[in-house]
Amino acid sequence: MKNKLFIFMLVLVIGVLAACGTKDSGSNADSGSDIDSGNEGDKKVLVMGTSADYKPFEFVDSAKGEEIIGYDIDLAYMIGEKLGFDVKIQDMDFNSLVPALQAGKLDFIISGMSPNKEREKVVDFSEPYNETRQVLIVKKDSGIKTTADLAGKIVGVQTASIQEEMAKEMAKTIDFKNESRTRVPEVVQDMMAKRIDAAIVESGVAEGYVKKNDKLMMLPIKEQVADYKAIAVAEGSELKAQIDKALKELIEEGKIKELEEKWLQSAE
Repeated sequence: MKNKLFIFMLVLVIGVLAACGTKDSGSNADSGSDIDSGNEGDKKVLVMGTSADYKPFEFVDSAKGEEIIGYDIDLAYMIGEKLGFDVKIQDMDFNSLVPALQAGKLDFIISGMSPNKEREKVVDFSEPYNETRQVLIVKKDSGIKTTADLAGKIVGVQTASIQEEMAKEMAKTIDFKNESRTRVPEVVQDMMAKRIDAAIVESGVAEGYVKKNDKLMMLPIKEQVADYKAIAVAEGSELKAQIDKALKELIEEGKIKELEEKWLQSAE
């Protein structure tokens, strides 16, 4: 009887230990991040940060679904294919992108971002992939016809953007007040509600708003330096050389031109 009891207890203990082992093994398999374990199947996953409020570069067309689409999104997947990586898109506020990259939460950023002195102090940038200009968006009944008419007005821009820097420089010679918003649609909404008088927006983005709203118009900003977009990576990251090589190939293959035709020249 004692032997039978001993054998029963031994089998029970072995069963419990086996169950615990299976549970621990499953936990370990799921504990890694996409960057560390980096696998979906056999492919490494790179996490790309973007701010999906910048049509036609990155945005959500709610009439068609919740997927983030646009010029930069297509570009990210093209680069991922060139490098043999899957790309996971992480949407966040624009002013959170660089800190997230520095903290290792992102592998790279494609978000209509222009290199500037402050950003270049903390991240590395790829070669340019798109050149653009900044413009004013105003309501047609605003009375604003040139940048000189901004005197005494409120100009809206996106927080931590190249447009915010431009507005600060312009305000040194034209007496207007700057107000920043987290996302571009907020800037436009506040202009329509007359909480701000004008907005500085990239030309490709501005065209989309003007085409959709006949109460808006674009005005040129004559004095500005050349502006271009580039891909941000962590300082010293080996991804920079890989991305530069992929961009060069995409340009030579005509793929970048195809993106411009798809998203910029035909943007609605």
